[in-house]
Amino acid sequence: MSMLVDILLVFQRHARISLRSPIWIIIGISQPVAFLVLYGPLMTSTLSITGVPAERAWQTYVPGVLVQLSLFGSAFVGFGVIAEWRSGVIERLRVTPVSRVALLLGRVLRDVVLLLVQAVLLIAVAIPLGLRASVPGVLAALGVVMLLSLGLACLSCALALTVKSEDTLGPTLNTGLMPLLLLSGVMLPMSFAPRWLDLVSRLTPFRYIVDGMRSAFQGDVLSTTMLSTALIALGIAVLSVLLGVRTYLRQSA
Repeated sequence: MSMLVDILLVFQRHARISLRSPIWIIIGISQPVAFLVLYGPLMTSTLSITGVPAERAWQTYVPGVLVQLSLFGSAFVGFGVIAEWRSGVIERLRVTPVSRVALLLGRVLRDVVLLLVQAVLLIAVAIPLGLRASVPGVLAALGVVMLLSLGLACLSCALALTVKSEDTLGPTLNTGLMPLLLLSGVMLPMSFAPRWLDLVSRLTPFRYIVDGMRSAFQGDVLSTTMLSTALIALGIAVLSVLLGVRTYLRQSA
């Protein structure tokens, strides 16, 4: 119970900081919304050539944008950790009675909530554009977004506390994220890709996450594809939290 109280306290602290600067929430969602508004109609027209109806096209595209939002929205939270470490905020928090683990999880919980809000707004923007999806499917996809955001945020914090340099963190994240983003098929299903590229994409976990979320948006919430997606997202979250906690405890020693 004490751990949960500590996590809530740290979450409240970081949430208040975010609410003082809501512009960052707007900036965080501006790029995915731009992809929806400026690229979405182009993609639906492209898919219509292959006989895919417009409704199905949006069910294909929006889940990919949600994964993109999770990837970039969570992976770059480590920059804030480096700033707090450099200014001595983390060191001052470590001398308080608050649990060291809660210092990490409370902060990450704030990032997960922000990503959830942005994801809901993104879906709301997509509905007037033509998105039609089952409510259970959308809720299941949002659950995957939360798990994915939790895992990536913990990884980002762990990497930030390890390198302690924005000049190192930025290129490292971009080097790792761009291939994952392109191979996951967030823009177009990888079934449209050449066979060799499709096979390579199957080696990345995000390919299956994107496919599962698309299946959920189409109403197949209890399909084996969605079950695999949930298990992969849960596995990423658990392993990332363990790694993040271990790194944070080692830095606190």
